[in-house]
Amino acid sequence: MDGAPESHTGWTFVTNHARVLAVIADNHSARIRDIAAHCRLTERAVQKIISDLEQDGYLSHVREGRTNTYRIEPGKVLRHPAEAGLTVASLLSLLVQDEADRSPLPDSRRHSPA
Repeated sequence: MDGAPESHTGWTFVTNHARVLAVIADNHSARIRDIAAHCRLTERAVQKIISDLEQDGYLSHVREGRTNTYRIEPGKVLRHPAEAGLTVASLLSLLVQDEADRSPLPDSRRHSPA
């Protein structure tokens, strides 16, 4: 994905912080460029999100040559009072899955109500 990411309007169920964390959980040495492309964010936005996550202790990194290797703190409790007691690991268990499991629904099931 070259250039600016596609824009999105309206609300979503998952925050950008959760999206970035899920991409890092899938690949601990993901490049900011790749995280941004996957999340459809700018590289600058991803840098800010990673900084937020590191500042609050949810994430840390080690520089190895030109590569960052990230470490997620799975036992860290989520910030919002409504998620009191839920950990990063519980959030990631919902968001992270093998790419093979992400196959799209057939066209006939995509728009049918639940």
